[in-house]
Amino acid sequence: MPEQLLLSLRKFVAPEFVFGRGALALAGRQAAGLGVRRALLVADPGLFAFGWPDKVAASLVAAGIEPRLFSALSSNPRDHEVMAGAALFDESGCDALVAVGGGSAMDCAKAIGIVAANRRHILTFEGVDNVGRPGPPLVCVPATAGTGADVSQFAVVTDTARQVKVVIASKMLIPDASLIDPEVTATMPRELSVHTGLDALTHAVEAYVSNAHGPMTDLLALEAVRLVRVNLPRVLAAPGDIDARGGMCLASLYAGMAFSNAILGAVHAMAHSLGGLLDLPHGLCNAILLDHVVRYNYDAVADRYATLGRALGARFDDDAPEAVKKESVLEAFSGFKKAMGLTMTLADLGVTPQAIPELARKALADPCLLTNPREAAQSDLEAIYEDARRAAS
Repeated sequence: MPEQLLLSLRKFVAPEFVFGRGALALAGRQAAGLGVRRALLVADPGLFAFGWPDKVAASLVAAGIEPRLFSALSSNPRDHEVMAGAALFDESGCDALVAVGGGSAMDCAKAIGIVAANRRHILTFEGVDNVGRPGPPLVCVPATAGTGADVSQFAVVTDTARQVKVVIASKMLIPDASLIDPEVTATMPRELSVHTGLDALTHAVEAYVSNAHGPMTDLLALEAVRLVRVNLPRVLAAPGDIDARGGMCLASLYAGMAFSNAILGAVHAMAHSLGGLLDLPHGLCNAILLDHVVRYNYDAVADRYATLGRALGARFDDDAPEAVKKESVLEAFSGFKKAMGLTMTLADLGVTPQAIPELARKALADPCLLTNPREAAQSDLEAIYEDARRAAS
């Protein structure tokens, strides 16, 4: 590793986490250890069919903690939903939050917490380091393997007036603890497993090539790519394979800690714009855009993408021409997506040529673009969107 990178100043923040089968049952003990008496349980409404929110609530009650339920949230949490949750938090006299679900539930809980602590509308926190006071204690129980929201310093909320996802970045958003139980993720349907798995891959890739990467984030990001390559196909072949589910949970954890500290890039900036306009699953947006952004960025950090490509299965000789390496890497990315069953284009999702300038304009203002390894202008983003609209790879 170059001495310049090894010795350059870097900070690394992460919450406490408990990993393994049965971690969900520790929700009450973990919250009690934080001095919690009454917790707002922010739950993905789709999880009640599997009983996970009820199990978390039972764990809280057993520890002497009174839960109050909030589940009026969408798959992409909206600004008014956050404000409604914050109002319930106050009305119920809660002193902490427990989130069970995917990224939507965890982002919503983070947002509720900072609104409750700072007495401001959620959209006023948009951007980097705009949170004055930390929220109340937050314990996360992730029900998907990919978002990394349980260990990151980010929250994404939909601004319904502007039809765009706004990014809030602050270490005040880092949860106090994450309870990562692979058994909880085994109830994910196939499509969600694909989307969240490719979301974890995107987090790892963007963290590895970010211009804010460092030795620790490199280590985590690269291992996350390897874990996704091995375990996502296994999960799709045998959804009940707990070992494979555990591997994907580790991939999500590693990628989440990597991107929380190295930040992200153009894929996420463009996906936030896209998801805000069409209310699409975040992981799906990332997956469709990923290899198109890799093609755009490749020459800026060719050696890093070559390393990622090899971790994803690309094969080429060290002395092969750069053009050969590049095509091999791009083929590895697009081929992996297709092997996981993702062949959709942006046109399939309803994106028209007329929508692209506005999508690019909103993406250009996203803070994730600041750490992209190659500077991008409006015209560059428009070209990437158009490539992703016309072809899957």
